[in-house]
Amino acid sequence: MSHEPRPVPAGFSEQQLQLLFELISDGIWDWNANSGYVYRNPGWYAMLGYASHSLANSVLTWESVIHPEDYPRVMAHFEAYINQRNERYRVEYRCRCADGSYLWVEDSGHVIARNEDGSVARMLGAHRNIDAGKRLVAQLEQKTQSLETQVAERTRELSWVNQQLQRQLDENRELAERDTLTRIANRYRLEKTLREECERAQRFRQPLAVIAMDLDDFKPINDRYGHARGDAALLRVVDTLRASLREQDLLARWGGDEFVMVLPHTALGEALEVAGRLRHLMAQVAPEGDCRLTMSYGVVQRQDAEDAQALLARADKALYRAKDCGKNAISE
Repeated sequence: MSHEPRPVPAGFSEQQLQLLFELISDGIWDWNANSGYVYRNPGWYAMLGYASHSLANSVLTWESVIHPEDYPRVMAHFEAYINQRNERYRVEYRCRCADGSYLWVEDSGHVIARNEDGSVARMLGAHRNIDAGKRLVAQLEQKTQSLETQVAERTRELSWVNQQLQRQLDENRELAERDTLTRIANRYRLEKTLREECERAQRFRQPLAVIAMDLDDFKPINDRYGHARGDAALLRVVDTLRASLREQDLLARWGGDEFVMVLPHTALGEALEVAGRLRHLMAQVAPEGDCRLTMSYGVVQRQDAEDAQALLARADKALYRAKDCGKNAISE
């Protein structure tokens, strides 16, 4: 796998620097922020049990191996450092190994070059395996706990109760984030997810697109055939929209007959192609009585430093322009 040329520290040739990266046992990473390219040495792959250079050379690979519970803390620490609010970057967290288990690592890094605007140009860092030490501490903590049998049994009972309560809480949270009719994400989840995606897009300079959609002339369906048939038509529309979703995309019901699709890592041109496929699929949806089911689409790509609220507002304006073009139209 080829590597982009990198600036070489004084006293080192490119060949010597490459050999040094290859020899170091634990993980070494080298992030070119301007291109998005991330080099990881063979020791990093070996530490986590992956074949050498088998994963994508991007920050998304790093994101994907961080334990979900550790992810917000790690990103907050990383962002504080690259924005010069913290003097150093060093944090401990769990990384997912090739076999699905998790390994504790200490991640440290240093910005070695910045662009003229102060943003990061290049950063070097290392992942150190601290799993054995973490496990030893955990074992010592277990040995220091000398609970009586009755107390231990009571603890297990309370743990079971807590698990049931947590399960119920998770179920309630899931219900709170889903639309009751269509079972897709509701407005609450849309706004939460879009905020998170805007932060991620800003942090890693990744494109983010949004498609706002509205059914054309939906009110006459409810007026003429009743709300039950109107609901059935909405369900057919949702099934059709789902067909174009990727795993990372989110489809949400914004309002009565309004929907929003969030497309991470997607530029405007690709988002317009998605909208075109949606319009083609909608043309195949069976009408409700004498009423055809068509939609209008407002397609936008997030601009630099734009937040979720402003991005949705622009998508909504683009949607209204599509309506003004005669409906069943796509506008940006």
